[in-house]
Amino acid sequence: MSDWILYVILAGGVVFAASSWWGVRRLKARHSRSAVREESHKPGPGLQKVAVVINPVKSKSDEARKLIKDACHLAGWDEPRFFETTAEDPGHAQSRAALEYGADVVLVGGGDGTVRVVAEALAHTGTALGLIPLGTGNLLARNVDLDVNDLPGNVQTALFGHQRYIDTAVMGIENELTGASSEHGFLVIAGMGLDAEVVGDTKEDLKKTVGWLAYTEAGVRHLPGRRKKVAITMDDGAEQSRKIRSVLFANCGLIPGGIDFIPQAMIDDGVLDVVVMSPRSAIGWLAMYAKILFKHNRNLPVMNFYRSGKIVIRSQEPMATQLDGDPSGEATKVTVQVQPRSLLVRVQKAP
Repeated sequence: MSDWILYVILAGGVVFAASSWWGVRRLKARHSRSAVREESHKPGPGLQKVAVVINPVKSKSDEARKLIKDACHLAGWDEPRFFETTAEDPGHAQSRAALEYGADVVLVGGGDGTVRVVAEALAHTGTALGLIPLGTGNLLARNVDLDVNDLPGNVQTALFGHQRYIDTAVMGIENELTGASSEHGFLVIAGMGLDAEVVGDTKEDLKKTVGWLAYTEAGVRHLPGRRKKVAITMDDGAEQSRKIRSVLFANCGLIPGGIDFIPQAMIDDGVLDVVVMSPRSAIGWLAMYAKILFKHNRNLPVMNFYRSGKIVIRSQEPMATQLDGDPSGEATKVTVQVQPRSLLVRVQKAP
């Protein structure tokens, strides 16, 4: 059987599992777990100064704004201060302004990109982050057990809920061919290789129409391709040479569709879970898909799991990178390091 036939079969399986409402309900039940291990705690009593960094183009941004204002008014607090993101600035200046305002909690109304930018500014400050998920994936919200479809409930949690510290991570990106270098924080999953190619090539109009299922279409188009040689070092250990299609650096493992991509990943354990994927053909992709979907324990030579606090990857040719679903350019070297318990996040009270 040719690879292309297998790719078609794989694509059909992915689309069916992802798009079927019944199938997704089954997957959510099968993969349900908590991605945190430590108990939450109640914020101190009294008035709170509330700042809100919000993406005004999101469909429910006006509703979120009203719910936040009404909740603060009923609590007898000062009027919340709103800072709108723009196409030119996804939240950098707005986050700084919120901190300068002296906010006790900064609510983020937007998608994963806005959350990542604000969280990068709040890390190590002790200022709490409140999640108002308005995006496509809403990955951090899912991993701290929020119902991403309950906007009023999320406003209540962000303002009056408990809170807990979680890990964040930083990825340094270097391109020896262009001389470009940068460093960015992330919260959920960063990657190098195929996953980043898919993120960068997903059609925006399709995302608006079908949400996170749009990544499936781009994924199928990018499955054919060759492995690339890289050198991997973990926690300053011995360097290992690998041929890979993709490497993921996971702070937590729950992805849209209710699938627990990395079952052992915890968002507050002080380490990153690293997934090295090196399939040579569609058969390898099918095996990996089955392992993730059905959570079987069989070891696959094309899919290796590691745990590390620091990872360095060098490539002879530039490879695409991504941070929490946002393209972050090509790199010949990435350095990824966890920052344990660096971000305070508002969450629901544990049952």
